[in-house]
Amino acid sequence: MKLTHDDILQHNHRKSCWIAIHGNVYDVTEFLNAHPGGAKVILQSAGKDASQAFDSVHAPDILKELPQAALRGQIDISEAKVLKPKSNEEEQSHLESPPLHTLINLHDFEKIAERHLPATTWAYYSSGADDEISKHNNARLYSKIALRPRILRRVLSVYTATSILGFSTSLPVYISPVGIAKLAHPDGECALAAAAGKEGLVQVLANGSSMPIEQVMNTRTSPTQPIFQQLYVNKDIQKSVEVVRRAAQAGAGAIWITVDSPVVGKRELDERLNLSISASDSDQEGQGVAKIMASSISPFIDWDILTWIRRITDLPLVIKGIQCVEDAVIAYEHGVQGIVLSNHGGRSQDTAQSPLLTLLEIRKFAPQLLDSEMQIFVDGGIRRGTDVLKALALGADAVGLGRPFLYSLTAGYGENGVRRMLAILRQEIEMNMILLGVSSLNELKPEMVNASRLEKHMVGSIKL
Repeated sequence: MKLTHDDILQHNHRKSCWIAIHGNVYDVTEFLNAHPGGAKVILQSAGKDASQAFDSVHAPDILKELPQAALRGQIDISEAKVLKPKSNEEEQSHLESPPLHTLINLHDFEKIAERHLPATTWAYYSSGADDEISKHNNARLYSKIALRPRILRRVLSVYTATSILGFSTSLPVYISPVGIAKLAHPDGECALAAAAGKEGLVQVLANGSSMPIEQVMNTRTSPTQPIFQQLYVNKDIQKSVEVVRRAAQAGAGAIWITVDSPVVGKRELDERLNLSISASDSDQEGQGVAKIMASSISPFIDWDILTWIRRITDLPLVIKGIQCVEDAVIAYEHGVQGIVLSNHGGRSQDTAQSPLLTLLEIRKFAPQLLDSEMQIFVDGGIRRGTDVLKALALGADAVGLGRPFLYSLTAGYGENGVRRMLAILRQEIEMNMILLGVSSLNELKPEMVNASRLEKHMVGSIKL
């Protein structure tokens, strides 16, 4: 059925919401409350052409999940142009991208991302909770640890490979789950997968990935390239069942359940930039992208969720979001294959302690965990090769980076940007291993770092 722009403009409210996507017109009224990003996101495009907004977040195949009855007809491309919303961020596309070889550290990618990303996307990616104390401390505490190099070791070459949950990786670094990567580059999570495959890294796919897991898996450079699936437990538990089973069927190597955000932190930069966006629901005014995206997360789960997951999959389980030694011990007692010491990049509870302090707590109060089969990962604030080596010297098996991978996608860089960023990080790791006097990661020892400046920030005693 052929439709005109006048036909669609009449359906621009909650009771009757139509949107045009690449010439097809859909009635999404019944889908509004079920949309993972919230009704507000769709209502912004009600009665309009939503192609650009849709493409910035979703893969085309996602439209297949709409019932056939939702398709109301087609609109001529010339008619659809009338419906296109005006953008106040078009100037972003006119900025020139510096040649990749001129970017020499991970901070350079962040600066480029801030210039090139739309303000709302930058706010969503970069913001931390409240005063962003935890976000900044995550990075700052690495500078408080001093390296203690050994000299005259005759290091002829260095070996940076290790394994994560039994999967080989060329660096002790993995791609943390980062949502809506398509906002940074049209290829989104697929660009990350392609770069990870060529660089020999492990990727953890976000629960809120803008690309379906099947498409990401098809982007791998080999059938054995490991990709793990992050899981936020949904208020509708059946949706979480579908995520786990779909991941297992697609070939995911593990489930990483994120538990540090039963509610979303108050990310004020994100919320301020969304205050000006009109919405039909007054109670959603001021909510940022993060709060809308996470509105479906269940705050009611406890340790029994591990028993529930094991009923539906035998994949290895990793708990992401351990913030104290007590919970690290409980996780070990529950038999998980790994834990991630993380405060969600400072995005959930402000003033939550840095993962580095949690790692030091484990060293002091539960050192047996460091010698167990359970792997310990750390994320948050890592920007230098020296940061990676410090975490490993203190007992971490590998570290995760999130924001830097998103930033390296921006400005049109895509896969090439990710690979350039990894080349920089790899060079820093290799160079500093030589300076430390080690030829392999297993030679890194606690005595190669001086973490005494952090001891005063640790709790005095703990009863386990």
